[in-house]
Amino acid sequence: MEIWKFLVLFFCAFFGGTAIFMVKNDKSQLLKLILSFSGAYLFAITVLHLIPDAYSGSDKGEIGIFILIGFLLQIFLEQFSEGVEHGHIHKHHDGHVFPWGIMISLCLHAFLEGMPLAKDPNNELIFGIALHHIPAAFALASILMQNHFKAKGIIFYIVLFAIMAPAGYYFSTSLGNGSISGMEPYYNKIMGIVIGIFLHISTTILFESSADHKINKRKMLAVLLGIGIALIGFYSAGHGH
Repeated sequence: MEIWKFLVLFFCAFFGGTAIFMVKNDKSQLLKLILSFSGAYLFAITVLHLIPDAYSGSDKGEIGIFILIGFLLQIFLEQFSEGVEHGHIHKHHDGHVFPWGIMISLCLHAFLEGMPLAKDPNNELIFGIALHHIPAAFALASILMQNHFKAKGIIFYIVLFAIMAPAGYYFSTSLGNGSISGMEPYYNKIMGIVIGIFLHISTTILFESSADHKINKRKMLAVLLGIGIALIGFYSAGHGH
């Protein structure tokens, strides 16, 4: 395990959430650009890196089923998270109401997203996942603020969310090297579920990035940049030969 990955995952989510205290004007356009970049990057990495790796195992005949399970699981989670993982910010009830569904589904989502990092020797995934969590954490903090949570409470739940992806990374590393007894044969199946989640998240971000399915020049540049950086990493790691 590499400590710097823990720190990148944690602090991107933490600073994304605590930025709510520093942002005085609407930064939704910047968040949408970050989302477009991270969505395109995650989609490219999933297609170029995660899917081929998952199908390289002896249980490749079943991987497609687990990818579908992951895709459907993310649809289910979004019934509770209300799209916060896409950076969506919704108005909620007046009063001190804790959004349990959003918090639990968002934490589970982040935990699962951290898992592929155990098999990411070229560090192709880490920055896409970390960037993706910035607008998600910002949206979560915004919802808590709208529900009149005090600063200490908001920071507590942002920290809780921020440790989920590092926890997923730690769990999958233990799983992959056999530290968790008897679970290693299920590693590729779990990765199949994560792939399904990534496919849903990344395509949803790209489809929702603008109205009427028209992407302006800045968003198109962000998308092409995300895919381009993924391709550079792919070929520099020697996968293209």
